[in-house]
Amino acid sequence: MTTKKLAIIATKGTLDWGYPPFILASTAAALGYDVQIFFTFYGLQLLRKSLNHLKVTSLGNPGMPMPMPMPVLLQALPGMQSMMTAMMKQKMKSKGVASLEDLRNLCAEADVKMIGCQMTVDLFGFNPSDFISGIEMGGAATFFEFAGESDICLFM
Repeated sequence: MTTKKLAIIATKGTLDWGYPPFILASTAAALGYDVQIFFTFYGLQLLRKSLNHLKVTSLGNPGMPMPMPMPVLLQALPGMQSMMTAMMKQKMKSKGVASLEDLRNLCAEADVKMIGCQMTVDLFGFNPSDFISGIEMGGAATFFEFAGESDICLFM
């Protein structure tokens, strides 16, 4: 019996968009899938050593549940993004949701292959020392070799 394969392309680098690739990858790995995640453009932020810079915003995210109705203009005020990020982190902590760091570590322990997009590194002038160890840097062709044979391919 061949091992099922899951390929994920992570393109978003915010706190709330960081969870889906790591949750799905760690779950699939626990179920015996061979998993790779390709982090490109803003998704590359998820491979930085520290994730403390990640924020969440309701702007452009009309599906985000708010504790009270809030006009878009109010959401754009300075400091609102930091407040919303703090509220989201507190809510996740109170509900027992693992941190992004914990989920990322779980993926690494489960042998999820994490590939950082070399073109994005070059484009934004990142330093390789900005990123966690144990990842591979490569281009789209590196990922397509795996994704082309995957049973499931997700774009996030």
